[in-house]
Amino acid sequence: MVEIRTTSKYKAIVLTPSQTLATIGYLTSFLHRVLVLTCAATALRASEILALRWEDILWDQGRIRISKRWAKGEDGDTKTEGSEADVPMHEILAAALEIWKEKTPYHRTQDFVFPSLRASGRVPLSESAFVADHLRPAAKAAGVQIPDGHRFGLHNFRHSLCDWLINKAKEQPKTVQGILRHEKIQTTLDKYTQSNMDEMISAQKTFLQAMGAVLNTIR
Repeated sequence: MVEIRTTSKYKAIVLTPSQTLATIGYLTSFLHRVLVLTCAATALRASEILALRWEDILWDQGRIRISKRWAKGEDGDTKTEGSEADVPMHEILAAALEIWKEKTPYHRTQDFVFPSLRASGRVPLSESAFVADHLRPAAKAAGVQIPDGHRFGLHNFRHSLCDWLINKAKEQPKTVQGILRHEKIQTTLDKYTQSNMDEMISAQKTFLQAMGAVLNTIR
């Protein structure tokens, strides 16, 4: 019996809402802009967002149905049982998707929401090519600090939404867990939420103010 301590140096890069908006602004394709907006607002995994068909957009209910993921060139089961659920779709996001549906040549019920135009819509666009050729350069142009060799892609928007909702918007962790569809709330809090120095200073300030005139006491 051997006990081994394992650590990971990886820390996800999180974007602020303003950085996300700026990144979208540097993307030249409407398809790419709506893809990033959808990913940023829903925290969908890349494999889930690529698997979306128009029939999964439940316009009247304000929801997006997640029932599969795109893996190894075909549809597959979702990552976990809990991942197979609906995610919210605010009217702002719905409006962007409606505009894209009017623009895309692939708008039938079974067509991919985010298709590969090169493949005539037969498959969704390539995540790796999109990230390398478009997303990463756009994020850097928007001022996002991405060190060479550091992982960055659509999944960062999943981390970003979670981190901002909990640390800045002060949403209930259970609500954020529901959006991300994590089976355990510890995953939401431990793996997707980072310590924020501004928030820690604010918390410290609250404590010190509760103590009262602390400086007068210790002088």
